[in-house]
This record gives sequence, structure tokens and C-alpha cells, in this order.
Amino acid sequence: MRVLMLGIQFISGMAIIILVLLHSAKGEGLGSIGSQARVFATQKGLEKGLNKLTAFFAVLFLISSFLINLIR
Repeated sequence: MRVLMLGIQFISGMAIIILVLLHSAKGEGLGSIGSQARVFATQKGLEKGLNKLTAFFAVLFLISSFLINLIR
């Protein structure tokens, strides 16, 4: 069981890294400090899908981390 959870954690961790790198840059930089950033910028369909997948794998990673801790 522990090996399965470690495998899920590894795969979800790698998926998070890849999905975060696939996100497009917002280009705000330090302009967001001076409130010049676009607060209500619209997201395209691809970006929404990447956000959902990233959130899914982040939750999967956290759940697997919690379960690994319980198994010990």
C-alpha cells in the first residue's frame, strides 16, 4: 500500500511541475505591486483546463502525502 501511495505521490508531483511550466506567463512582473496588474483578466479554454488539472494533481498530491503519513 505504501509503495502504491509513493508512486501516486511521485507521479502527481511530476505532473504538477509539468503543468505549472505549461501555464502561460502573465507578464505582470513587478507591476502587480503598484496595482497596475490586470485583476480580472479573462482566461482562455486551455488555461482553464490547465488550472483544473493543476488543482486536481495538487489535491491528489496532498491526499497521498497525508495517507503516507498515516501508514507509517
